[in-house]
Amino acid sequence: MAYSMGDLKKGLKIELEGIPYKIVEYQHVKPGKGAAFVRVKMKSFLDGRVLEKTFHAGDKCEEPNLQEHSMQFLYHDGDSFQFMDNETYEQIGLNEVQVGDSAKWIIDGMSISVLFHNGKAISVNVPQSVELKVTETPPNFKGDTTSAGKKPATLETGAVVQVPYHILEGDIIRINTESGEYLDKVK
Repeated sequence: MAYSMGDLKKGLKIELEGIPYKIVEYQHVKPGKGAAFVRVKMKSFLDGRVLEKTFHAGDKCEEPNLQEHSMQFLYHDGDSFQFMDNETYEQIGLNEVQVGDSAKWIIDGMSISVLFHNGKAISVNVPQSVELKVTETPPNFKGDTTSAGKKPATLETGAVVQVPYHILEGDIIRINTESGEYLDKVK
């Protein structure tokens, strides 16, 4: 299916010159003189680069051949992240660029959605929220009861997030993976 200028919107996945992209910003421009056009910022699934492109009336782009498979994260061997298909037990490796910022939210054994383009794994999608253990955080001091105060906490994946003062080492917390923000304490 081909997309025209009017079909474009934020979050849409498109393919240009054989490369799959996701539209991250969208702006419809209607100048006082001349025809309307759409200016988009799109992020490549293959290398993570962000490009800007202007689409005019009549311009077309294709729908990419993308499939998602549920896979289990096994381990990170220094060069690549190893995943196993939950149905066929086949293993694949993805590099740091393909995994991107998702690396700071995944732990061994976690179920992840891996995105394939024309049968080749290109990126991962982590759940919108994950539960991770706090491995290091400064101690609480008597009087630190303000709910607005925050302190840094290092999670089991190595990610650092801001948490309320009542969170201690060993606590399990829920994190929003899109914004990297603390949501709540699990236990």
